[in-house]
Amino acid sequence: MQKQFITGLAVLVTLCAAPKILAGDGHWVGTWGCAPQLTEPGNLPPAPLANSTLRQFVHISVGGKYLRVRFSNAYGTDPVTMNSVHVALASGNLGTGNINAATDKALTFHGAPGAVIPAGQVIWSDPFEYDLLSLTNLAISIYFGNVSYSTINGHPGSRTTSFIIGSNVVSSATMPGAASTQHWYILTGVDVLAESSSRTVVALGDSITDGRGSTTDGNDRWPDDLAARLSANSATTNIGVVNMGIGGNGIFGGLGPAAQKRFDRDVLSQSGARWLIVFEGVNDIGGSSDANAPALAMNLISAYTTFANKAHARGILAYGATITPFGGNGYYSNAHEACRQTVNAWIRTNSIYDGVIDFDAIARDPVTLTNLQSAYDSGDGLHLNPAGYHAMANAIDLSLFTH
Repeated sequence: MQKQFITGLAVLVTLCAAPKILAGDGHWVGTWGCAPQLTEPGNLPPAPLANSTLRQFVHISVGGKYLRVRFSNAYGTDPVTMNSVHVALASGNLGTGNINAATDKALTFHGAPGAVIPAGQVIWSDPFEYDLLSLTNLAISIYFGNVSYSTINGHPGSRTTSFIIGSNVVSSATMPGAASTQHWYILTGVDVLAESSSRTVVALGDSITDGRGSTTDGNDRWPDDLAARLSANSATTNIGVVNMGIGGNGIFGGLGPAAQKRFDRDVLSQSGARWLIVFEGVNDIGGSSDANAPALAMNLISAYTTFANKAHARGILAYGATITPFGGNGYYSNAHEACRQTVNAWIRTNSIYDGVIDFDAIARDPVTLTNLQSAYDSGDGLHLNPAGYHAMANAIDLSLFTH
């Protein structure tokens, strides 16, 4: 199979005939992804998607010569019709919605120019040849047919501008007059065909991983910064990063599907997954009663253990990240802080995880220990700003991803 990868055109024929076999082989590597959920009423598109073009931008981690794109209608109650889908490289600032038309390419689905995604289902495009460099911005433009407006698969916390206009402009360099929104819809993943040694890091988390407090269209979440570091390091340059953070998410509840319910889909099913970073639990702690905090700490530890064991069963190394401070936020209480400390102590000393990433030690104020450093605080005492996310990414030992 590796020989076919090198031979160029031959691989395209092989891929179109049996992409699932190669995906199972591990040669498909996730280079971008988002965790899907049912779009809440307040996060629906500014105009119906039916008979409109939706242009969305994603920041690629690792590059490749062959791609495939994933689309989801997992939470839809009606089919979603995509009449035409194109990809192109972004041109200029992402906030303009512009693409480099010379890089435009139409996707196919079992050889057809469009596809219908049944309710509750996920589909992949046919694999296609495309020269995609690492750390670039890729536009995916979809011209929809029929789409139910009430049940749309989405990801609210895109921190990236998407554009919608009521006509077919999938290959247009610009989208004048388009409405804009900071959400992703239907689109959930991009894979690249990579060398057999290439693998993916999956970051499972909440809004701190999803990037609340980061720069809109700036791609400066901590997983983005980690991807940039991996790309620049010769020993890890072929490693992808997939961000599976959901704002407001918890291990046991919160917004979107709870982490324990989405773990298999969002972690184990990622193409080429080799490393898992678990950085979640603050919303469970902040949303609990003081009386339940001690029991919650034990429940979180149990869930982390289950995650690590499930990852190990799939040959995935699991790294635990300590929960960052939230002093000054409404989540804070003495009981909640004690819960956080109990959980962090376990993360630092347990023998279940394959390694520890001590985000708490990097983010905390060295005097109070219960608050974020002021230079890293986005303003709410819970979420970090771009400088904080950059510090978090810089604190990760890249040798963790050489095993």
